Amino acid sequence: MASDSVKLYALIYLALVGLATSKFVFFHFEFFSYWQAFAATMTAAALKTGLIVGYYQHLRWENRSLTALMAQALALALLLMVAASYSIS
Repeated sequence: MASDSVKLYALIYLALVGLATSKFVFFHFEFFSYWQAFAATMTAAALKTGLIVGYYQHLRWENRSLTALMAQALALALLLMVAASYSIS
């Protein structure tokens, strides 16, 4: 049983390393335009966040109400960032 969890965490770690490497590849090599690389980087960042929160912070095994609370906090933080960006300009 313990070796299964070690394998799972090792696979997640390798996925995180691959996603971090992909951000370098998107911008270093000229395969994508700037905005395509930016979109791919944001997608990779969202995937990394999901893996970290879901597995390393064990949110995947928590009650759904706690997950909904975390999603609500994230949404409100994003709204505050958008509001702050409009007040700066």
